[in-house]
Amino acid sequence: MTDTEIIRWQTGRDGVVVLTMDDPTQSANTLSEQFVTALSDTVARLQREREHIAGVVLTSAKKMFFAGGDLNELLGLRAEDASRFTTHLNGIKAQLRALETLGTPVVAAINGAALGGGLELALASHHRIVADVPGSQLGLPEVGLGLLPACGGVVRVVRLLGVTAGLEKVLLSGKRFTPAEALELGLVDELVPGIDQLLPRAKQWIKENPEPSQPWDRPGFAIPGGTPARGPLASQLPYLSANLRRQTAGAPVPAARAILAAAVEGAQVDLEAASLIETRYFIGLVTGQVAKNRIKVNFFDLQQIKSGASRPAGQPTFRSARLAVVGAGMMGAGIAYVAARSGIDVVLTDVTLAAASKGKGYAQRVEAKAVEAGRTTPDASDALLARIHPTAGLAGLAGVDFVVEAVFENAELKASVFGELEAMVSPEAVLGSNTSTLPISVLARSVCRPGDFVGVHFFSPVERMPLVELIKGEQTSPATLARAFDFVRQLGKTPIVVNDSRGFFTSRVIIARLNEAVTLLGEGVDPASIEQAGLQAGYPAGPLQLLDELTLTLPRAVRQEARAATEAAGQTWTPRDCDAILDRLIDEFGRTGRAGGAGFYDYDAAGRRAGLWPGLRRHFPAADPQIPFTDVKERLLFAEALEARRAHDSGVIESTADANVGSLLGIGFPAWTGGVLRYIDQYDGGPVGFAHRAAELAGRYGQRFTPPASLLAPAAGPRPPERPGRTSASGRQGPGHRG
Repeated sequence: MTDTEIIRWQTGRDGVVVLTMDDPTQSANTLSEQFVTALSDTVARLQREREHIAGVVLTSAKKMFFAGGDLNELLGLRAEDASRFTTHLNGIKAQLRALETLGTPVVAAINGAALGGGLELALASHHRIVADVPGSQLGLPEVGLGLLPACGGVVRVVRLLGVTAGLEKVLLSGKRFTPAEALELGLVDELVPGIDQLLPRAKQWIKENPEPSQPWDRPGFAIPGGTPARGPLASQLPYLSANLRRQTAGAPVPAARAILAAAVEGAQVDLEAASLIETRYFIGLVTGQVAKNRIKVNFFDLQQIKSGASRPAGQPTFRSARLAVVGAGMMGAGIAYVAARSGIDVVLTDVTLAAASKGKGYAQRVEAKAVEAGRTTPDASDALLARIHPTAGLAGLAGVDFVVEAVFENAELKASVFGELEAMVSPEAVLGSNTSTLPISVLARSVCRPGDFVGVHFFSPVERMPLVELIKGEQTSPATLARAFDFVRQLGKTPIVVNDSRGFFTSRVIIARLNEAVTLLGEGVDPASIEQAGLQAGYPAGPLQLLDELTLTLPRAVRQEARAATEAAGQTWTPRDCDAILDRLIDEFGRTGRAGGAGFYDYDAAGRRAGLWPGLRRHFPAADPQIPFTDVKERLLFAEALEARRAHDSGVIESTADANVGSLLGIGFPAWTGGVLRYIDQYDGGPVGFAHRAAELAGRYGQRFTPPASLLAPAAGPRPPERPGRTSASGRQGPGHRG
């Protein structure tokens, strides 16, 4: 393969060189070693022949404009690779700098998605034209992978938009923009309605602008908004820093902090020096563990799921045309809305027409806000709402191809509903139950065709939560599971597949964390410290706050169902310390959570949190001395990780990718870890180090922290030395973090 095959050079009679990126070995153009060589050769030729070149158009023959870096290569980088990769990265930047200082107009004709390195490549051109076509996105999403844009993205965005706007709107948000949004923001200069208009418009612009230059290369250029030394930015810096601290709450998010530092420091020096600063921060990130964790889960694990690895093979593709949602409460209303948004006709039914209509009202309120914000049009909104048909009872379910039952979490009620509705739907319809804890195999006994029965566990709020947990009952057929998988993908959500068990995977894992938080309260840990420990561990909310949102009665209801099943099986139920604390809060103090107006937190008349309930400190007084803060953080993390490992060992969840993605998208396990099972693998000393630490916690706080047999065997030997530079569970770097 020659370099000319990767970047094709075509010169027209007008003297404009069209450079078409088209790597024949890949479905998308990436910053592969071959591409970098081709870019270097192409730029050198442009410099040699520039006196005879009227302009340059950079475009792509792929569906995407450019996909960015090679994630496999980045995953393999270690500390010992820092010097080599620094040279490599600075070499790429030198090519982009040579391109924008060529002395002849360079236009990026963006025919599709330009994310990460793709947008950075375009930013090195003098003019950016985008085809406003479906699927086209632009942005710098590297922060979501634990990295920063390292091919000049930080440097050029800061000089284009200013430090504050560049950070908040692009670099720290990681947002993907539509072409229209990118134009409004100033990331691109022009839109055309179709791909076929890109080249003619690019050549016209070159003709009209024979001697362009980048704004930052013009005499008198000043960064919009000023620099840390002068202008409005000088007074905004404390706000930027405080805002990042507020958003991260002390969690291990090195990428966000590095982006802020690179932007601010780079704004104080010239472009070349700023580029070196950007490189140095990137090298620290890419050779660290957090970026590897996030790349693995956000790209490789998600790709494995989306490719259908957990979907039964050999089953025909399914698309739902008409869905029945039984139960129009908050969950049912949300399911109906996302289905209608996906183009599915929905029968939304409840006991009364008024209740069903109230459920549709949820969709009407969401759509009204979307219309007001300009995210949709009145006609599109009306068409969506017309697909939701509220009705009373089950008589109107004929013709549906998929059922999602979403009534109250009670086994007898659900069984009663299915016993009645099965006769109302076609024999081919999938029978799905939106349950978070009740065993699917038990619920399936209420129907005559258990092979068509499957668990379809949505998360609230449905329109925002991307995960759906599919539960295989003992008799769920491969065809039914495949249809459920396709249905979830049709809704635009991510399905994970688990086997039947009380609590399945996500519920039993999150309840382990919530129970641990309540246990900590009973042991005398200050409630504010419990919340802060959760935030500093990287959870999106403190565990007590989350319990309030879920309601304190939910874990009690789950416990009561589990106890009844245990005793019915002739076994002995063993209460936990946290059970009595929750019962006391509910029964003695009437505190049931946010929906009830009082929980671990107080709430004002509008339902807003008004601080932790002072009674917590009176009724659960602080211990002296307090449990070490690192132990509090790790007890929350280990409670979930150990429960997830037990679920995996017992076959409740078979795919580690499903476990990792499910823990992040469904129950808010800290993103920096790369997922609940990967947290074990990447812990200081790997799984062996994790097992030693779990045993240490078990000795201090109880046998629930005893590592399972699958971790005990390799941990039987001496504790491995901690590896410098690894990010520990406490978020600190290097060895000796436990003191």
